[in-house]
Parts: sequence; structure tokens; C-alpha cells
Amino acid sequence: MPQLAYLAWLAVCLFWGATYLAIRIALETMPPFLMASFRWTAAGVLLLAALAIRGERLPKSRDWPSLAAVGVLLLGVGNGGVVWAEQSVSSGLTAVLVAAVPFWMTGIERMMPHGEPLTARRTLGLVVGFSGIVLLVAPGLQPGRGRSFVGGVLATQLACIGWSVGSSYSRRRSREENVLAAAAFEMLFAGIALLAVGLALGEWRGITVNRRSLSAFAYLVLGGSIVGFTAYTYALKHLPVSTVSLYAYVNPVIAVLLGTIVLGEPLTPRIVLGAVIVLGGMALVRTG
Repeated sequence: MPQLAYLAWLAVCLFWGATYLAIRIALETMPPFLMASFRWTAAGVLLLAALAIRGERLPKSRDWPSLAAVGVLLLGVGNGGVVWAEQSVSSGLTAVLVAAVPFWMTGIERMMPHGEPLTARRTLGLVVGFSGIVLLVAPGLQPGRGRSFVGGVLATQLACIGWSVGSSYSRRRSREENVLAAAAFEMLFAGIALLAVGLALGEWRGITVNRRSLSAFAYLVLGGSIVGFTAYTYALKHLPVSTVSLYAYVNPVIAVLLGTIVLGEPLTPRIVLGAVIVLGGMALVRTG
């Protein structure tokens, strides 16, 4: 069981590291919230169909409210914030900013019953990590840059909060439930929530696709959603939340490299230094 859980964690690192690039490409022709809604709805339907063919048991109706809460927090807020951010923030930088997930997870877990204490080492890690984020976003705060970049940065942190709360709640649910079935329902509930937001914003008027964005969308459904999210859900049930959250250290490396190679996103010394500081701070939080 532990070996399988660590393999699931490794899959999360690899598949989710590439999703930042795929999101950026899909957004070239597709509006953010409707794209995210179609992604999670398609993944949920495909997963449920596979489970039905295998005759797997599905969650009972009494479990739907809690599954809806997890889905909306993890995917609606967590992924929705990332998708929104990538409209104005590069894919690599978005991944680095989302590396603050362990920071938020640590704080939220601290507020839970029997939570871990906030030690001096953890506090130092939070300060170091925050200074790295300031270094990364400082150019966007200069006059003339516009508010879209700052809004994107704030969206990444809102995504971190939603993801952390959802993760903390998810790992306290029953370990006996069918992990894949639960993940499928969470995807569907998130898809419904994101669809409502997209329609309210009038995004349906801006839907277009081409081969490039459609290929990226297909990867998001199959690799990022079905493989990545189900692996994350499984790992979260069988590994400590602090261990699972370490995927946030690997994702930025993959995302920055892919963004630079495929999209030509800038890889300046400031971005490299800021990323090292953020990840170093989060490492202190993790080992504190």
C-alpha cells in the first residue's frame, strides 16, 4: 500500500507539472471558467462510465454534499483560480506562486483539532517564502503594468487556500470509500460550479477551438484530471498531507522548463532566484 501511494504521488508530480503549459495553450482560444468546467465534467463522465462498466459501487446520495464541498474547494476554487491567473501570469511563474500550497496547508492544519504547532523554523520558512513571492511579483506592482498581473497573483493564492481547505477536509473523510468514484463525483460537482461562473460572466460568447488548443484540452482531461487528480486523491488518503503537498516543489521545475522551451516564456535571474527562495522557504515549513 505505501509503495502504491508513493507511485501515485510521483504521477501527481509529473502529470500536474505539465498541466500549467496545457492550460496556457488551451486559453489561447477557450475562455477560462468554461474551459475548466468542460475539462472536469468530461473527466468525471469518462471516469464514471469506466466505473459503471466495471460494476464499481458509487457514492450514496447522503455523501453527495461532502463530495460537492471537496470538489468545489479543490477544483472549483483551486483549479479555477489557477486558470484565471494564467490569463495574465506566465505558466511557469503561476506554478512557482502555487508552490505556496504547503504554507497554506500548514496554517490550515494548525487550526484543526490536534493540529501541529507553528514552530520557529516553520515561522522562518513562511517569512522566507513570502519574501520570494514579493521578489517574483515586484515588477508587476510598478506603475503602468496594470492590475491584471496583480489580480492573477492574488488568484493563485486564493487557489492555494481553496486547495488546502479542500485537501484538509478530504483526508478526514472515510478511507473506505471508492477513491475513483469519489473523485469522479467531485469532478462533476466542480464542473457544475465552474459552468455557473462561466455562464454568469458571459464566457459562452468567446468559445473557439483549434487543433493546438484542443490537444492541450485533451491532455488536461486525460492526464491532468483522470490520472493526476485520482492519483492525488489516492495519495492523500494513504500519506501524510505534509508529504503529499511536496508535489508543489516538483511542479514548478517542470512547468518553468516547459514554459521556456515550448512557449518561450522568460527565464530571468530574478525568476530563478525568486523560485529558489520560495521553494527554500516552503522546505523550512515542511521540515519545521
